[in-house]
Amino acid sequence: MKAIVKISIGLVLAATGGNTYAQDVPMSQKIAATVMKVWPADTAATTGKPFKRWGYDEGVILKGVEGVWLQTADRTYFKYIQQSMDNLLNADGTAMAGYKSDDYTLDNILCGRNLLMLYNVTGLKKYYTAATILRDQLKTQPRNTVGGFWHKKRYPNQMWLDGLYMAESFYAEYAAEFHDEAAFDDIAKQYILMEKYARDAKTGLLYHGWDESKKEKWANPQTGLSANLWARADGWYAMALVDVLDYLPENHPQRPAIIAILNRLATAIQNSQDPKTGVWYDILDKPTGKGNYLEASASSMFVYALAKGVRNGYLPESFLQTADKGYKGILTQFIETEASGQVNLKGTVSVSGLGGQPYRDGSYEYYLSEKVVTNDPKGTGAFLQAAVEMERLTHRDLGKGKTVILDSYFNDEHKKDITGATVSYHYKWDEEDNNGFSFFANAFHNYGVKTTTLYQGPTTANLKTGNIYIITDPDIPKENPDTKYIEAPHIAAISDWVKAGGVLIVLNNDTGNAEFTHLNQLLAKFGIHDNEDSRNHVVTPHFETGAINIPATDAIFKTAKKVYIKEISTFGVKPPATADLIDNKDIIVATAKYGKGAVFVVGDPWFYNEYTDGRKLPADYDNYKAANDVIRWALKQIQDK
Repeated sequence: MKAIVKISIGLVLAATGGNTYAQDVPMSQKIAATVMKVWPADTAATTGKPFKRWGYDEGVILKGVEGVWLQTADRTYFKYIQQSMDNLLNADGTAMAGYKSDDYTLDNILCGRNLLMLYNVTGLKKYYTAATILRDQLKTQPRNTVGGFWHKKRYPNQMWLDGLYMAESFYAEYAAEFHDEAAFDDIAKQYILMEKYARDAKTGLLYHGWDESKKEKWANPQTGLSANLWARADGWYAMALVDVLDYLPENHPQRPAIIAILNRLATAIQNSQDPKTGVWYDILDKPTGKGNYLEASASSMFVYALAKGVRNGYLPESFLQTADKGYKGILTQFIETEASGQVNLKGTVSVSGLGGQPYRDGSYEYYLSEKVVTNDPKGTGAFLQAAVEMERLTHRDLGKGKTVILDSYFNDEHKKDITGATVSYHYKWDEEDNNGFSFFANAFHNYGVKTTTLYQGPTTANLKTGNIYIITDPDIPKENPDTKYIEAPHIAAISDWVKAGGVLIVLNNDTGNAEFTHLNQLLAKFGIHDNEDSRNHVVTPHFETGAINIPATDAIFKTAKKVYIKEISTFGVKPPATADLIDNKDIIVATAKYGKGAVFVVGDPWFYNEYTDGRKLPADYDNYKAANDVIRWALKQIQDK
């Protein structure tokens, strides 16, 4: 037997005031390495067991791996997700291994979230096709008389907490992506129904299942509820709540109700936390019950939901203490390291359900009879997501309460998407393909900064809503027939805002691909002139012709040492501007202190996904680090004022 050595990781307070766990390699990356070994994407692998049938296990795992990719910009993680999904799809996405829509099981919907990500990043239609098959299942999914989805066709009239995570987060993401606004009423209703019928008034927790017909042997004949408060069921529901809020429109009438449900459940979770270990028991309300045990998957789900709920402003800051204690408890109770260095998660119950064959009666004894295993995908996937969320808190206090505004007035291109709808695109926060800023946005969020978009011209009033304002690649007529130029009133509003303490970031482009005349009128206020030239021409894959080496003494780029930046315009400067980054006598980056504020200018949109998500550039380029360096620099300018 391999020697098992417990990890010992101390809780520390980061200098910024945020909570984190001090490690040379983040725990999320250690667990991701285990995931890729235990469930390899290579179907010919001689070790491990690749996923071979469509189900929810891989959905939980791959969502966690996606989080690690977003944090690291390491292509290894993206390739793992894509290959894992491709193993289960045919060439055009019209069939999924083992999937049958007329089984009507909500468990089979979860991987649709992975499909949507792959479609948004790659644009490959097969992922959209497969995701739409899953969406179409929901159109005819059987429902009970109040409109709730049956968990499965073979479980008539039953709603399970599990189903909210398996189906509703995908349902909401698909609706948001493809303009199905009417679906949000139905989505919100599923959450509201679940709490209405399954909530225990005494503890605030929810029972695993509700049978509207009250005919099942496991169902209470008066309420239709299952008999026990099973932790992972509440964990699925908690994760589902924080995930659906990513997509439920801000102005949706039921959004406050969903946030209120989350807060009630979070309080119940907090109250059921084991005070000694910080984690949670398999049956939440019977901690001293015979045979009850501390359980890893539910503990991970609760930490994820609480940490994300606080980070996104859905829960009060006080819940971070519960999440922090829970995460520390998971590391102590469930994480083990083999002599080989592989990190494992023990303590996950392999499965628990209701009904079926052989029949599961939902009794206390039943739940405790199920096998507890190491490296179960549900537990490992949930822990991976929890670890990412906790690691995201490391630098959150640097920008907490601050807002970055992205211009979508001077850069206002549109296209038709796959549904035929006209959408805004090109350097937008939520765009996940090469041209988007989704990685840049994720980095801002890691520092606690809220991202917003300005679709009107900048004014004194609307600039006051933000601390950082980004102008990217102003349009020219060949890109946008309705080109809007930077005019004198805009210049006055922007320069006054900077003087008062705002930070302006300009990510322009090279000659022929951007507007210079009006932009230079703005930059002149700060002593900067864009030279309307173009250098660093690159013919792929000759990346070295786009390389810029950064001196160790650079005032902005503290972690990035080598970056890729092609077809860029250069600058001239005079006071108050200075040259920050010079290459072969050309000014690549210029900055200026102006009143209480500051300006940063580079001649390329630079921080878009093609350069920051790690899928294209060789690993020795530090573009994602450079984006983080600029964010930290901008936040320091705000603090210094």
